[in-house]
Amino acid sequence: MTEELSPAEAARRIGATTRSVQRWIAAGRMPARRVGGRWRVAPDALDAFQAPTSVWPPDPPAPTRPVIQGVFIANRGEIARRIRRTAERLGIRAIVPSTDDAAGLDLLDSASVLAAAQGAGADAVHPGFGFLAENADFAAAVLEAGLRWVGPPPEAIRAMGDKAAARRLAGRLGVPVVPGYDGAAQSDRALRAAAGRIGYPVLVKPAGGGGGKGMRIVRTPDALGPALEGARREARAAFGDDRLVLERLVEGARHVEVQVMFDRHRSGIHLGERDCSTQRRHQKVLEETPSPAVTPAIRERLAEAALRLAAAVGYESAGTCEFLLTDRGEVFFLEMNTRLQVEHPVTELVTGLDLVELQLRIAAGQALAISQADANRAREAGGHAVEVRLYAEDAEAGFLPATGRVEALAWPAGPGIRVDAGIDLGDEIGGRFDPMLAKVIAHGATRAEALERLRDALDRTVVLGLVTNLRFLRWLVREPALLDGQMRVDGLDRIWPPDDWADRARVPDATWLAAARALVTSDGEWTGGWRLNGAPRLRLVADGDPASERSVVLASEPASGGAPALVRAKDAGGRVVHVDVEGRSVAFRLAPPPDVDRAIRAAAAHHGGGPAEVVAPMPGAIVTVHRRTGDVVEAGDPIVTLEAMKMEHVVAAPSAGTLADVTARRGLQVTRGQVLAVVEP
Repeated sequence: MTEELSPAEAARRIGATTRSVQRWIAAGRMPARRVGGRWRVAPDALDAFQAPTSVWPPDPPAPTRPVIQGVFIANRGEIARRIRRTAERLGIRAIVPSTDDAAGLDLLDSASVLAAAQGAGADAVHPGFGFLAENADFAAAVLEAGLRWVGPPPEAIRAMGDKAAARRLAGRLGVPVVPGYDGAAQSDRALRAAAGRIGYPVLVKPAGGGGGKGMRIVRTPDALGPALEGARREARAAFGDDRLVLERLVEGARHVEVQVMFDRHRSGIHLGERDCSTQRRHQKVLEETPSPAVTPAIRERLAEAALRLAAAVGYESAGTCEFLLTDRGEVFFLEMNTRLQVEHPVTELVTGLDLVELQLRIAAGQALAISQADANRAREAGGHAVEVRLYAEDAEAGFLPATGRVEALAWPAGPGIRVDAGIDLGDEIGGRFDPMLAKVIAHGATRAEALERLRDALDRTVVLGLVTNLRFLRWLVREPALLDGQMRVDGLDRIWPPDDWADRARVPDATWLAAARALVTSDGEWTGGWRLNGAPRLRLVADGDPASERSVVLASEPASGGAPALVRAKDAGGRVVHVDVEGRSVAFRLAPPPDVDRAIRAAAAHHGGGPAEVVAPMPGAIVTVHRRTGDVVEAGDPIVTLEAMKMEHVVAAPSAGTLADVTARRGLQVTRGQVLAVVEP
């Protein structure tokens, strides 16, 4: 007789977790018998779990409830388009509401969203991510209205959406968490005492939501008060909940997450891990799977913890458990995101699965048609995938949000390249929503091949009309730390910007000339001056910076080298030419006529000792004014705090002196470059 196996041995044999095997036995899916109080599995019983899947997706079983006829996509941008593609492929009517103008649907108004879904005749609601995706009350309202909710049960959202409660649950389940404080007492005094017990540096984070919003690193006790105030304010604006959690800051760790998928029959699988360690301000920039740092043993620990956590709250649909991984192999649970993740495409490219399709099938009551063994084989044979997020932000100015109109657009294509875009030519990008414009994803047989394809794809991407982080991304995917798989959550802070960035970012002479020629021919008019017996000249400024003003000689022949991509446009400032400078959209305009006041300010700035203007580095709303007229400040002291795209940004004094002409007021909407105060020496 062939020797029988324990659940752990059976799990190793088929590449699953012990917990999965135990669930299959309990559900009757895997034949087993009890011997001396323990389950034993015959090796023959594993054949069905090891049979190769020839075609994905396999024919699903007949749904236990009627199939979905129409899905209301309660979202916007690239994720709404991505969900729509899958829905229409499955023959499901996809309803995407208008959200772009004043008359559009407010995606934070749950009652209006539900009414719109019912009015459109939908029988299901898919929330995507952000907005209402992790709102348990909205999920409950959808179900109470008789519609299907494409996501986890409200109870699971509540259990995991409260980060403090999720930490306590993990502790009860034996899943390690970062030492910290998740108690009910939320006064400054209670949090100061907790921080003292934890030890500095500490991480302040909202209890009611994730995504990096509201998080603050605090390294000294005197910085805790302002951090608590700012974190509460940002958390209240983003999540309607200003409760906070404190955690010991684990420096030099990796951020690794596990994708899980559960059906309504309590069957669940994991689809491997994603490494999201490349971050700035707790916002992910690049994600990949598999992680270059995760060994098979660590992967099993991560997957086991993720499945245990999800099963404990009766999870359904797609979810992601996030962990910190240290160089010593320590694993700490951070949080569970009870929704589809932004970075789900890398998992799809490696496994060959459509996660939105799985979500829709689960919402229709169907059982998972793929086993853990199937998923493991697909993942192990699936190569590597890397994704970067293209943002409307100026990475070269502290990652400040940017706005503007999309004047030119070109996406890459080819083997292993996928682009999930949320913008079109002519779109206006404002400060109301998250600044993510698109995701560029590359897949290859190896990590090296995937990165090579990604580099080529980014080199062929063009977005003109507003500043994006494209030039930064092109730099990033060539950095040795990234290529060697050595990025940590604080890695970007250590290597960006490089010491020679000013030289790298200098606008070439050929670009100035191309911009000048385009401005000369704009609308068929001559817009410059002329000189007797000399070549015509044009004075230009780049990106509205007076210090960049330059006289360009319009040579009879263009400068050597390839012509940069450019586009002529008009805006409130008149004619403008947007030129691609190694991936950055630089706006060139004619310099304003000479002005005495400007000349005096420029001379004072050049020689030092003159007044310095405190200007808004981006459009946004002023949420705090830290200083008043007459206050004495040092260079770097906070003057105002601006809010844009649900994130706060501090505007500091450029030099030491006395504040004069403080025009900033709380609640005031400001534009980029607007003067908020003046610092007099």
